[in-house]
Amino acid sequence: MALPLVSIIVPVYNAEKTLVRCVNSILKQQYQNTEIILVNDGSTDNSLSICREYEKMDSRIKVIDKPNTGVSDTRNIGMAHASGEYFQFVDSDDWISENATKVLVDRILETNCDMVISGFYRVINGKKSEKGHIPDNKVMDKKEFISHMMKAPANFYYGVMWNKLYRADIIKAHRITCCTDLNWCEDFLFNLDYIRYSESFASLNIPIYYYVKTKNSLVEKQCTLKNIISMKIKLFESYKELFESTELYEQNRAQIRKFFIAYAKDGGLGYGDTYFFENCINFLRRRKSG
Repeated sequence: MALPLVSIIVPVYNAEKTLVRCVNSILKQQYQNTEIILVNDGSTDNSLSICREYEKMDSRIKVIDKPNTGVSDTRNIGMAHASGEYFQFVDSDDWISENATKVLVDRILETNCDMVISGFYRVINGKKSEKGHIPDNKVMDKKEFISHMMKAPANFYYGVMWNKLYRADIIKAHRITCCTDLNWCEDFLFNLDYIRYSESFASLNIPIYYYVKTKNSLVEKQCTLKNIISMKIKLFESYKELFESTELYEQNRAQIRKFFIAYAKDGGLGYGDTYFFENCINFLRRRKSG
């Protein structure tokens, strides 16, 4: 049986310091039936030149150059040019283990599921810590999967796109794209849309992705209380609709609404439980009274 083609989509923006490490980790994959789509988002450093050099070296690499429009539009363009049966996403400041694509594909083929979700490493100053949420290798229907998500909706494990393998046919059939109106947590909205049209999910209880958390990064600077609450208000309707579609909302209303006070421990946002909880509640009360 022919191995399915996997499109690995990498948005690139001013990543000259980390891009070589990222692309090399993709080229060294045990699973070789891949196309690697490097989408340069108007970088002002040497990123595009590095991409072009790799394109000359390996016929699997396709480089797309575009003006700077943000990561959501960049991923959308990558998906529009992808021809693989499955989509995998890697950020240009991160890297993946040598078996990452192989174990994702093996898992999706053996389970015939719609999404595979894996553990990952968070890397800070060269030190790594293993992160995840679903503790076992499980195959789940939609109700079971989102019941797990309900317990920790802010975890990067559920929110990001880079620890998952997606079916291209589901994305194309339902025209699922990254929302360009959001410049933060657009990954989570993409996942909510994808989950809505999926029926089965498989967890992979090994870390395969190295997520580099950079101090004073743009994401970290955006993590103000006001921005977090504003983002959650925008996302909550889609989050709520997912549970309503599976008839889980009414019986779990209180737990689901904890989405507003959940915070991403694995992303290291820096909020302690008490501080974050109290300030979220006060913010929502002011908003309601106003």
